[in-house]
Amino acid sequence: MKAFAKTFVAATLIAISAFAMAAEGPGSRSKEESVNLSTADFALDHYVTVTTKGESAGVERLFAEDFSQKIQASSILTYGRNAVIQSLKNQNGEILNCKVNIKIVEKSADYMIVKITLKFENFSMTDLATFAYENDGWKVFRSFHSYK
Repeated sequence: MKAFAKTFVAATLIAISAFAMAAEGPGSRSKEESVNLSTADFALDHYVTVTTKGESAGVERLFAEDFSQKIQASSILTYGRNAVIQSLKNQNGEILNCKVNIKIVEKSADYMIVKITLKFENFSMTDLATFAYENDGWKVFRSFHSYK
């Protein structure tokens, strides 16, 4: 009877562990950890993927702690890191229907300024983004949006 009880407890623990791993989804941890921000080009590619293709893995690592975004509209709107990250997470899986044009304005060993133009059917948005290298990889520090 003791052997049966031990076997039952072991089987229950295995089942609970399997359900817990399945609830996280396939590769949820490894995908977050596998985002490579070791080069400016990787960080730029990931930024474009996050902002245009609805990817949210690694979004917290992509933005610097003091990140800010300014949007030129009828007045200038300013958003901080947490607001932008939350907005991007809410857009998870949403792919923008636009053409993307990327131009590196200036690049050095530890910073990069990029002009990203998103051309939609009736308007375009320009994002002037500043990237810099910190201790653990490249991050986005500033983003300025304007619309035409």
